[in-house]
Amino acid sequence: MSIDVVARPTYGNWRRPRRAGLGALGLTGTLVAFGGLVVVLMLSLISLLTALIALIPLALFLVPLALRSQDGRNVYQLVAVRIGWFRRKAKGSHTYVSGPLSRRREGRFRPPGLLTRVTMHEGKDAYDRPFGVLHHQGSNLYTIVLGCEPDGGSLVDPDQVDVWVAAWGAWLARLSQEPGLRGATVVVETAPDAGTRLANEVLPRIVPDAPAAARAVMEEVVESYPAASSEMKTYIALTYSIVGAKRDPEAVITDLAIRIPGLLSGLESAGGGAAQPLAAEHIAEIVRVAYDPAVASDVLTVRAEHGGTGLEWEDAGPAACVETVRSYQHDSGVSRTWLLTHAPRGTVRSNVLHSLLEPAQGTLRKRVALLYRPLDPATSARIVESDRRAAHFMASSGRGLVQARAVSEMRAAEQTAAEEAAGAGLVEFSLVLTVTVDREDELADTNAAVRNLQASSRLSMRPADRMQAAAFSLSLPTGILPWEYTLIPRELREAL
Repeated sequence: MSIDVVARPTYGNWRRPRRAGLGALGLTGTLVAFGGLVVVLMLSLISLLTALIALIPLALFLVPLALRSQDGRNVYQLVAVRIGWFRRKAKGSHTYVSGPLSRRREGRFRPPGLLTRVTMHEGKDAYDRPFGVLHHQGSNLYTIVLGCEPDGGSLVDPDQVDVWVAAWGAWLARLSQEPGLRGATVVVETAPDAGTRLANEVLPRIVPDAPAAARAVMEEVVESYPAASSEMKTYIALTYSIVGAKRDPEAVITDLAIRIPGLLSGLESAGGGAAQPLAAEHIAEIVRVAYDPAVASDVLTVRAEHGGTGLEWEDAGPAACVETVRSYQHDSGVSRTWLLTHAPRGTVRSNVLHSLLEPAQGTLRKRVALLYRPLDPATSARIVESDRRAAHFMASSGRGLVQARAVSEMRAAEQTAAEEAAGAGLVEFSLVLTVTVDREDELADTNAAVRNLQASSRLSMRPADRMQAAAFSLSLPTGILPWEYTLIPRELREAL
């Protein structure tokens, strides 16, 4: 008699692409170092003192490149963030006021910051469902937002979870084949249940001649149930850059309408539950509630009673907001955002983010945004082969503990290369966590809670200090992709 032991599946094998160049210098630092050494050697043939004088500025330039923080940023990048913050503060752009009494054109409540130049369009898909299209005018990108209700992992067989994870991986791999796709954002938002949905469902169904005891029980349920419950919503924002779309947005909307049914079917097979595109009004409501959490119950009540709020994108922003070094104050809430620095080491289970996605006590809203950048097959093959060569070189040149780690990285690189050759997609990802509370003095407790959450999820995160407003926008389902808004091109930045 034999007993079959079924092992729970594990996942992982994510790794950072290796930088070209020597150590922490990067490609640019390595080229400058070799070029500077050649100049110094040539000067030493003329005068040793001249060579030493030339060596000093070379060292002063290279040392800040070699010194890096825990998340991989060098001294120049840290200084650039502080300079940018001081410039924004000197110009007064860290504050925002909108509405009829402000200096804003038309006196409306447009969203601030990175969302200022975003406009809203609306179309209908093949099933005549309305969907909103966000047009990022600065970069000429178009974003559609899909909403879904995941089934969750409670009381689900591990085999079914494994199927869902595989289908989700296949859906992400498919994104690399989507023409013009620049990135995707998956936002999971949790908040205390306002109780309006339950009240709207139960109270109108109580008949006037109902027994007093039954009426009292139902009213007590409506009043007490929301105190211990929460709501969770999931959104997927897909951002496209469509060639030839500058003059005809209607053609873009038609193109995106054709893609929506296929994207929704893939989400549903990956455990996304009932998925549908979000209308322009619904997207505006999400942004409005994010900036002013106090109106969440009113928005839900109006939607339940009248079928919609009629809110437009131009009125989805806050009346006033102020960015500080460590927080972002907006209307009825104060938020702080954290950015991912290191993914969990080694292998993980499918529920590794379970605690991070759960509702947090004492918070108004919490959003976890996963940013995905699918890479096309040609770029994936180049990155995989480059990592493979670098891992083999490190494994053959190291000793002792260093060699053991290098061998482990070599095995991971070989596995990645084999999976990519078999048709798997390569995706760059990051994570953004935004927590909103009532008052700024509550952020101290929030910091401790976030430290516990990232410890249980085996994540390493850092606060987005001096860029809280931009980081807050990243956690919204509006298609803001950070790599599209950098002054330095991505290729040059990675070289640095």
